[in-house]
Amino acid sequence: MSEQILESKENGIPKIVSASFPTLIKLLFILLCVSGIGLLQFPRLQTVLRTNQTVTKETLEKDVQAEQARLKLLKKIPGFGYDNIISNWTYLSFLQYFGDDEARVKTGFHISPDYFEIILTKDPRFLTAYFSLSSSTSLFAGKPERSIKIIEQGLKSVNPWVPERSYYIWRYKGTDELLFLGDSQAAKKSFAKAADWASNHSDEESKAVASISQQTANFLAQNPDSKYAQISTWAMVLNNRVDEKTQKRAIDAIKALGGEVISTPKGNQIKFPPKD
Repeated sequence: MSEQILESKENGIPKIVSASFPTLIKLLFILLCVSGIGLLQFPRLQTVLRTNQTVTKETLEKDVQAEQARLKLLKKIPGFGYDNIISNWTYLSFLQYFGDDEARVKTGFHISPDYFEIILTKDPRFLTAYFSLSSSTSLFAGKPERSIKIIEQGLKSVNPWVPERSYYIWRYKGTDELLFLGDSQAAKKSFAKAADWASNHSDEESKAVASISQQTANFLAQNPDSKYAQISTWAMVLNNRVDEKTQKRAIDAIKALGGEVISTPKGNQIKFPPKD
């Protein structure tokens, strides 16, 4: 006899499938584990939501420690074929953590990579998560080495065709290497790889990415300290529909390199300095 259960597809939309009783038990086990770990934070969350007083830094740091412990437990949960469900739930938790501006001002972003070690280990084809990893871990947590390590692990499970637009992963890696490590040689290889993967596709977006990625690689080959390459990379960060704080960091960096950001109805336009 079979039961009807929810199975998460890669795009996060559930569908009904037939499953055996043991499979149902496995799914229920996962749900109970994740729910139980989430409840560890529930009393603290309720306290924070119900008080009108400013939460102290000490209280917030305890919350971060509790969240870090929760993530360690979550990392150990077996997926039983539902790893992408755990990945999605963890990503939602990350968004809540990253978006709490008041708390992050006081405690920083240092556990950002802990989220992505779960998210991208469970679902290495989760393309959106790679960009969030790069911006949160390298830009705000100041841990580009850890970001690159997570990306390199994820790249073992993707190819030029799966997931769609996977060439962006190489661009995110190149971004971290160039802007946050200052490793122009590694960045050149990553951008060249992005161009190679994008060139496998004939749509306009892929053609544009192939062109700009190869251009950035060429800039770096000619001049390892190329301002043009750095501005182009910051422009990619800026144009990825980022939050306000990331947007400001990107604009400030472009201006510091001698570039200019011009806002137009069609989006941001970048004016490069006269000389590289």
